[in-house]
Amino acid sequence: MPRSERSPLLLAGLLAGMGAAHFAVPRPFDAIVPRALPGSPRAWTYASGVAELALAAGVALPRTRKTAALATAAFFVGVFPANVKMAWDWRHRPTPLKAAAVGRLPLQVPLVLWARSVADRTTTTTTANLMEGRA
Repeated sequence: MPRSERSPLLLAGLLAGMGAAHFAVPRPFDAIVPRALPGSPRAWTYASGVAELALAAGVALPRTRKTAALATAAFFVGVFPANVKMAWDWRHRPTPLKAAAVGRLPLQVPLVLWARSVADRTTTTTTANLMEGRA
């Protein structure tokens, strides 16, 4: 399978794994929910887990891939404040933990770009398939 065909499935796998983790071990996710959000942190943890599972399904399916990949890029931007909160909250922890929390911040950029590239390649692939009569 070419790399361009694996990329959406890898992104879907990442989203599904993280979505499932929100239900399997919710406490770490509860801790990074920004306090400014209304409601309980657990509700936000579960809601974001559901969103990640839905995005995973959408990215995995060719018919919904472009829309889901664009929504995934927006989701990655939307959860950035939680990563900032984590970095702030962990500023007094031991250096390796502090470094991990701060190191997550710039990782959002490649995640957003990855989701956008999946969306962009989906358009190209779908158009090519239509032109060849395979869609």
